Amino acid sequence: MKMSERQSRISRTRSGRLRRSMHESTIIACFGGLVLLAAPGLAEDRADELEGLRDAITDSRGRVGEHEAGERAILEELEEVDRRIRTVTRERNEAQREVRAARRRLAKVEPELEAAARALERTQTALAKRANALYRGGQLGPIRIIFAAQSLPDLLSRASALRLLVRHDANLVVRYGEERDELAALEAVASLAVREGEAGRTKVARSLSRLKTGRAAKGEILEQLQKDRKSERRLLLELEQAAQALEETIRSLGARGRDGEEIVASSGFAGRLGQLIAPVKAKILERFGRVVDPEFQTTTFRSGIDFAADAGTSVRSIAAGVVRFSGWFRGYGRIVIVDHGDAFHSISGHLDEIFVDVGDPVDEAQALGTVGETGSLGGPGLYFELRRSGEAIDPEPWLAVRPH
Repeated sequence: MKMSERQSRISRTRSGRLRRSMHESTIIACFGGLVLLAAPGLAEDRADELEGLRDAITDSRGRVGEHEAGERAILEELEEVDRRIRTVTRERNEAQREVRAARRRLAKVEPELEAAARALERTQTALAKRANALYRGGQLGPIRIIFAAQSLPDLLSRASALRLLVRHDANLVVRYGEERDELAALEAVASLAVREGEAGRTKVARSLSRLKTGRAAKGEILEQLQKDRKSERRLLLELEQAAQALEETIRSLGARGRDGEEIVASSGFAGRLGQLIAPVKAKILERFGRVVDPEFQTTTFRSGIDFAADAGTSVRSIAAGVVRFSGWFRGYGRIVIVDHGDAFHSISGHLDEIFVDVGDPVDEAQALGTVGETGSLGGPGLYFELRRSGEAIDPEPWLAVRPH
């Protein structure tokens, strides 16, 4: 439903309320006249009926007020769903990072594990040969070697050789124990990496399920809006109010940083028409300006442009400036407002991650955040506005390369 039709229906709604109010007043007045004309015995009964009628009218107005209050909460309800979706998305991303980290650890430890297993196998082979040699020599083997000496120098030489052999065997046993322990430690690391990978994949699956549920909930709300013209009209009104709130916010933004120091954006932006970089590398899906509804032939006005960017795409600052707002804004999701000087501000909306804070100076092409779907009624994408003295202007002519 578009703005002109919405305004017309709001006008008819207000006229209807006025007529209902006048009708109620007429009813009360008529009952009052009957009370005055009736016999004194009936006056008290009529007064009770009149009081009951007033209570019924008050109760009815209360129910209407509650219903309208519920209708006014459409954006709030959508924002709540968006917050849940974003929380689950972050959990999914974290789980995916855990899976990737586990895979990297496993990929790193696997060659070490194979090398340790080969070393242990070589040591085991050497130990087996020494055990076989000792078995063949028997318990008296070393003694026979000593007493087989032909002279004192030969005896000393044989004794020295035996000492070296015993030391070699002892070192072989120690090395076997160390390599066995190292292999066990590496196996434990590999096993942990496998378990962490499996746990991460379980988290990812669970998050994807919750993400699907959250997006389905948002889809149901939007589908219901399409079926219910009154709710759709209320949503358009809320979006219009959000746009007005954004305009007022931009006009009231100060020039102070987080520590209270004055930070003024540089000048020169006004002379950069046709020279600015695009906030994302993506084609423009919806353009700035008048939009005519093909079904109702009604006209609305789009204050910005929509880029068909995938979720997670980096969103850049179109020029140097100072961050004046960073966070959630009703109707726009998570946004960043950058003051570029010369009374120009850019607004990047529907963001997921935000990398900057209020008061941060930013350079041209610096990443402000990533594309998301917070506040979006049509899935992931970037909503972008350019404002001069608070008034929305077409951003496209300011871009050096216009995405198509």
